[in-house]
Amino acid sequence: MKKGFKKNIGLFHLWLGLGSGLIVFIAALTGSILVFEKEIDGAIHPEYYNVATVGTTKKTIDYCTDILQKQYSIKKITRIYTFNDPSRTMQILAKDSDKKGQFFSIDPYTGKVLATTPQEKRFFVFVLKLHRQLLLGDTGKLIMGTSCLIFVFMLISGLILWWPKKIKNLKQRLTVKWSASFKRVNWDFHSTFGFYSFLILLVICLTGLSFAFTWFQNSVYFLADGTTKKPSAKVKNPTKIDPKLNHTAFYQSIYDKTDSIFPYEGNIQIRMPVDTINSITVLKEYSEKTIPNQSSAAYFDKYTAEEIEARPYDKFSNGEIIKRLNYPIHTGSIYGLPTKILAFLVSLFALTLPITGLLIWLGKKKKTAKS
Repeated sequence: MKKGFKKNIGLFHLWLGLGSGLIVFIAALTGSILVFEKEIDGAIHPEYYNVATVGTTKKTIDYCTDILQKQYSIKKITRIYTFNDPSRTMQILAKDSDKKGQFFSIDPYTGKVLATTPQEKRFFVFVLKLHRQLLLGDTGKLIMGTSCLIFVFMLISGLILWWPKKIKNLKQRLTVKWSASFKRVNWDFHSTFGFYSFLILLVICLTGLSFAFTWFQNSVYFLADGTTKKPSAKVKNPTKIDPKLNHTAFYQSIYDKTDSIFPYEGNIQIRMPVDTINSITVLKEYSEKTIPNQSSAAYFDKYTAEEIEARPYDKFSNGEIIKRLNYPIHTGSIYGLPTKILAFLVSLFALTLPITGLLIWLGKKKKTAKS
């Protein structure tokens, strides 16, 4: 490898790192926290996840939503989360009279509201917004996505810089000389552990790009399905006008029909449309599957609760399956606790890269100044 080429790659690596270092630090820090979101939130706020006593008969979903409408002035239900585990609470996202999102935890056996909080004030909602958008909306999303793309080039250029000129120097590049000076240990730590975490960090970055850029997601669909025209995640609602039907068992009937359409055990999530065009989307996850986020989908008329369409998971295209797996791969939950721990450790290391990289640059700058 020519010396001039490596020198140019080094400059490329340096200035990209200095320009994106702070954003990378924020992304890595928030990402490491989000890896164990469920575990941390469940430990801090158990009332949102578990009931005190497991009963024998559950109340209907509509019984629970009626309580929210009467006692908390809820005007619109947006999402309903039900769980196959008998000890789990029912979780409901809704909007109040001020159109503010509210998060509720309900005992499904009694219908009692165990906890409630404004959705925007939930800690992990804040962390997720910081992770994806820097709390700056679409502008922050673009900045974070661009920084993620830059980090991909940083990883590749870092691998080129790490690569030894001679094979006999390979052992030296694979170890950290802890007994050496701080400057040497810092360089070894940055480059050696950078090499060991290269592949995992690359996968995390590439899956992260799917959340940031539509063009990247379309590229994944094209590679998987041969077309950028991905199947719609929404289905148009055939009924145009609310027939004012009796909705005393509206949500429960949707739940029961979904459970019947997909006769396997699994958590069910009901998503109400945000517009007047699309239907209700219901996802039922395969509980017995090792890999999470494998859910079949059913669509229902938002006025009559009649079934419109059913899409079993095994009928999804390759692009749709990759999209569903994108989140568990990105967060490390793909194979449970072992991959979560791995993603957590790698994310913690990633937040040190801007710091150790800056120290390397300052050391070289000081050396140049002395010369």
